[in-house]
Amino acid sequence: MASVLSLQGVSKWFGDVKAVDRLSLEIEEGSVFTLLGPSGCGKTTTLRMIAGLEWPDEGEIVLKDRTIVSVERGIFVNPEKRNMGMVFQSYAIWPHMTVFKNVAYPLQLRRHSQREIREKVLRALELVGLAGFEDRPAPNLSGGQQQRVAIARALVYEPEVLLLDEPLSNLDAKLREQMRLDLKLLQLRLGITVVYVTHDQLEALSLSDEVVVMNHGQVEQYGSARELYDEASTPFVRDFVGKTVLLKGRLRTVEGTELEVALSDIPDAVFHCPNPGMSGLDVGQDVFLSVRPEDVEVGDDLDGRQGNLLQGVVETALYVGERSECQIRVGQQSILLYLPRHQVVRPQQAVSVHLPRQAVKLWPA
Repeated sequence: MASVLSLQGVSKWFGDVKAVDRLSLEIEEGSVFTLLGPSGCGKTTTLRMIAGLEWPDEGEIVLKDRTIVSVERGIFVNPEKRNMGMVFQSYAIWPHMTVFKNVAYPLQLRRHSQREIREKVLRALELVGLAGFEDRPAPNLSGGQQQRVAIARALVYEPEVLLLDEPLSNLDAKLREQMRLDLKLLQLRLGITVVYVTHDQLEALSLSDEVVVMNHGQVEQYGSARELYDEASTPFVRDFVGKTVLLKGRLRTVEGTELEVALSDIPDAVFHCPNPGMSGLDVGQDVFLSVRPEDVEVGDDLDGRQGNLLQGVVETALYVGERSECQIRVGQQSILLYLPRHQVVRPQQAVSVHLPRQAVKLWPA
């Protein structure tokens, strides 16, 4: 698939702080490309440079075959000439205008005819599920409706790229869930390229074709949602994308396709996990065993399992609907685990904890 947007060695300084550090990205046409990371990682600054709201200090940005930014060659195409739509975190809906006028504003700036404006606005409102709302005053809309107006306004002039900056962060949890689905369905229907900025892992994993995890203005890792979740390449990605159980130990043996680890604070506890090869780990080295909470089995009697068993005590159990979240003490450490919704455990209950061999990964301590 062809690249529609390319960033090459882009940097941005704010005083002595380098917010974005020689960032290079290739964004495929018709994809949802997400910049994921904590506050201050440079993701919103990157989006604003793509939109033309910030001038980079280094690098180039190319939209299809057109260079829209080149610091070295002194090229900077103004935002309104980049043919990109943007939805801000605050939506930026004008309260003194009706829904129709809010959506029509970009077309009026571009001097479209009244007939064309009406046709395009009504089509955009229908796309986002707001047909019949055109005469409503903007302040009379709910948060979810205001967000749809902002999306319609960004789509009305048929941009090549849609830029979304934390668009769901102001919505309540139930509405966020619905809007995630609506956004994905709309993107698939239009086939538009979306660059999406969020700190929310669930949004990134559920919406994206490709995710870039950013840290201190640089790419920590990029790939599909499944690759990032299942095959984290750095401790930062491992701990930021989803939850992880970590148990400290020491690598005891390496035998072909298997590694053997003795846990540090639990006498006689020996665990086995696959040997990925070329791991760079040496016998006697301190390591962390990592496993996703949902991969761990908890029960009264798991003695039939082949190894990788611990004995623990339930400290807390929170029922959250689709699952229970349990804090379980094993040795000197408390770990957070997820249990199926039908499984009931109680505080102070003794349980067995099984870490399936294939679900365990090793990291240098």
